[in-house]
Amino acid sequence: MKYPNFFKLLLLISVCQLSTHTFAKQEAKYGPREFAVDNKWTAIVAAFAPEINAINHAFSQLNYAKIEKTLSIRGIKYQLGTYKGEPVVVFTTGISVPNAAMTMQMALDYFPIDKVVMMGIAGGINPEFSPGDISVPERWYFHDESVYANPVPNNNGDYILPDFYEQALKAYKAREKTDPHAPSYQNFGYIHPEEMAVIKHGWDHPKQMPYFSATPELIELTRQAVKAVSPINMPSGKSIKIQVGGNGVTGSVFLDNADYRNWLQKVYKAQVSEMESAAVGQVCFVNDVDWVIIRSVSDLAGGQQGKNVESVFDGIASGTGTKLMLGLLDQIVELEKQ
Repeated sequence: MKYPNFFKLLLLISVCQLSTHTFAKQEAKYGPREFAVDNKWTAIVAAFAPEINAINHAFSQLNYAKIEKTLSIRGIKYQLGTYKGEPVVVFTTGISVPNAAMTMQMALDYFPIDKVVMMGIAGGINPEFSPGDISVPERWYFHDESVYANPVPNNNGDYILPDFYEQALKAYKAREKTDPHAPSYQNFGYIHPEEMAVIKHGWDHPKQMPYFSATPELIELTRQAVKAVSPINMPSGKSIKIQVGGNGVTGSVFLDNADYRNWLQKVYKAQVSEMESAAVGQVCFVNDVDWVIIRSVSDLAGGQQGKNVESVFDGIASGTGTKLMLGLLDQIVELEKQ
């Protein structure tokens, strides 16, 4: 009687081992792809045509910048090549937050990327900026995460705020005492700024993120690039201003309003405003990928007299930004060789 039971036990163990092996094999199909690559790639990223055209034109003029293969995946064109022998992938995210987040995550899923250098245009919030000037913020904030509130009836200036938002405001105000980069929140009429909660590996719950910080080493390499590159001028010959540091803001808004522009200066101490960077920063943050973003001023985000001139300067500003971007790539290559 012992032998049948013994064989039943062996059969049960074998079935369990087979099931465990099968499940592990199936699990391996899911989750992030692991790339067995020693020399990972730098992603060179833009949002739309004038920006990527400036990058492609610059590459075409350099014998050490080569595009060797072009792939189209889910409708996104990825240009694979090298810059001074270092592997790169060049692509556009598409305009605005959802496109930027989606395409950035797709690229990290498809390719062995460990650094992201984004270049594009932006609206100048800093009143010292003119078209063609360059900003490389250290921090990026979402400016249009908001609560739209009703006014208090028969009351001038107060709004009926949801309970969750009143509690959030208390936490935001407390943070201002300990974080020098925390926004100084105030409402813009019925628009009350809010923050999103972010989750990443190793956290057991989502956390409020007022901003995403570019990789300090890439910020420092950008500062070195500013010193190393030849002077960057507008077609008119006017020299441009380059500022590394400070804050940038992102939202699904083409900003062309002077009052809101002033509000962004008060609340976020913003230098520039655009529509993709904080989303790219969030994706890189969650994936532990190094990143930095170069923004060249194409317009004054509503601070101008008359009509916005973005369509006049988008190509020119993309050109000035590309020159600094190439200088940064030079610094990255030198660091990789050490």
